[in-house]
Amino acid sequence: MTSPHSTSASTDLKRELGLFDATMINVGTMIATAIFIVPAEVAADVPGAGLMILVWIVGGAVSLLGALSVAELGAAYPEAGGQYAYLREAYGPIWGFMYGWTGFLVINPASIAAIGVGFAQYLGYFTPLSAAGIRIVAILSVIALTALNCRGVRLGATTQNVLTTLKMGALLLLIITAFALPGGSLENLKPLWPGTPWHQLIGPFGVAMVAVLWAYDGWIETTYVGSEIKDPGRNLPRSIILSTLIVIALYVLASMAYSYVLSPSHMASSTLVASDAVQRTLGPRGAGLVAAAILISALGANNGIILTSARIPYAMARQGLFFRAQGYVHPRYATPTTALITQGVISSVLAASGTYDRLFTYVVFAEFLFYALSATAVLRLRIRKPELPRPYRAWGYPWTPIVFILCATLLVGTTIWKKPRDSAVGAGLILLGLPGYVYWKKGTVRDGKGR
Repeated sequence: MTSPHSTSASTDLKRELGLFDATMINVGTMIATAIFIVPAEVAADVPGAGLMILVWIVGGAVSLLGALSVAELGAAYPEAGGQYAYLREAYGPIWGFMYGWTGFLVINPASIAAIGVGFAQYLGYFTPLSAAGIRIVAILSVIALTALNCRGVRLGATTQNVLTTLKMGALLLLIITAFALPGGSLENLKPLWPGTPWHQLIGPFGVAMVAVLWAYDGWIETTYVGSEIKDPGRNLPRSIILSTLIVIALYVLASMAYSYVLSPSHMASSTLVASDAVQRTLGPRGAGLVAAAILISALGANNGIILTSARIPYAMARQGLFFRAQGYVHPRYATPTTALITQGVISSVLAASGTYDRLFTYVVFAEFLFYALSATAVLRLRIRKPELPRPYRAWGYPWTPIVFILCATLLVGTTIWKKPRDSAVGAGLILLGLPGYVYWKKGTVRDGKGR
């Protein structure tokens, strides 16, 4: 269902994705490598097993607030590009463009490159790779997944369904073995709560929350393929909310499993907490299980990002605000092949050069800045367009978006405070898109396509 007030661009993409497909896209993107590593960071930041688990619960709750908010926008504007469409409708085309530009240039390619390199590094557990070999394997994995998604959204979604099911199964196996096999103990959970005064825990808790919120990131991914989801007014919000609840359950259970098997001090000093936990219950073969699980998780996460994020430059091009070729759709496979290939090339270059990590650091604050703007768009559009058909309305409105906006703003502010130089460079990269916007906007006005 598309609102009659929407200025959505024409599309040649087909609605082929059901509720299960959309949910698996989100779950598969959210569960990457973080849950196998980040719990160690949390243990180092906050004392006590109970407080560590609480961080994952609160982080999941904040993510769910964002999901509940954005689900309203997704149901009202089920278009390609997701946030690009929401920001455009709420604030005007320049805000949608700045988001799309940042995602196209840095956020998505840098994420794809980083996950590709992580995949290659863990492949080294089974087949030793040199530094050059790691980069080659990373690039090949990006090329393979890009080619697969060029062959049709159905093929990409089926691949995502398989990989996500496998990674969920691997994570559940890790959780079950932690509690069912010898090696764990309730003694490892002590002290359940630290004796430190609560006001001294606020800072460490906030630092741990930043890492946890990044681990939950990805709950918005399915909105980018809104124009390809069947019955989007129903399936899009359901997939966003359902996927977030699934990941919250898995992450909290995994955190409890790690705490049950390892002591907090052991977790805090671990470089790969999942591997240490499984080795305690399964022995040396546990390391291989974790390595395989991470490989599957990395592939699934990258497949989801590659599938969805190429729809952002596609949507921009279809409205005349980007290179026209990015709006090309393959006549047989009905996929935005040019956008997919361009994304794959940029990601491969970043993986080869090793600059992806630095680039992503520069704009890491921007992602939650745009999340906050999207949640604010729920409030703004309720006022500006009360007549807009909304198949789903955010549960708990207006407090749901307000609380999420406050949390996202706090995270952005913390990032700017802790990394002012990187944040300033990131803001500069975002603003580099302004000349392009002026150029393309003039072209749309000249062609009679302006708003």
